[in-house]
Amino acid sequence: MKRVSESARALGYAGLLPQFAALLAVFKGGEWAWTALALAYAYAAVIFSFLGGVWWGIGIARPESPRWIFLAGVAPSLIAMAGWFPWMAGWTWPGPELLVLGVCIAASPLVDLGVGLKPVGWMALRRNLSVLLGGLTVLIGLMAERASGI
Repeated sequence: MKRVSESARALGYAGLLPQFAALLAVFKGGEWAWTALALAYAYAAVIFSFLGGVWWGIGIARPESPRWIFLAGVAPSLIAMAGWFPWMAGWTWPGPELLVLGVCIAASPLVDLGVGLKPVGWMALRRNLSVLLGGLTVLIGLMAERASGI
């Protein structure tokens, strides 16, 4: 791959829409706020896990990849599951888990840098999408206490 396609760019930015919708629902409050928190976490967890799958695939396809790529490939799913469990067990509210997940997503382009992905426009797109999705997730996490009514 020499250059990021326009369709990849457009679909990448369109992929921010579910988190924007969740943010609006959490901000508005009311009966949908709790559901929006759950959807925001689920969406961020799915996207983060998808990134892990991408890294795993890169490790398989490029034997010259760093040896840690496979750990990076499984870490997002494990982090997402670890963040989901205390919330679902009722031990904590979703705010802390959303914060952790958002920070991890925002930092995820560092893995791409470490692997050496350099198609034209790739890092700019990854940075923008990751910082935006991570930032939205963190913002939702910061609003979680108010939105959940505790």
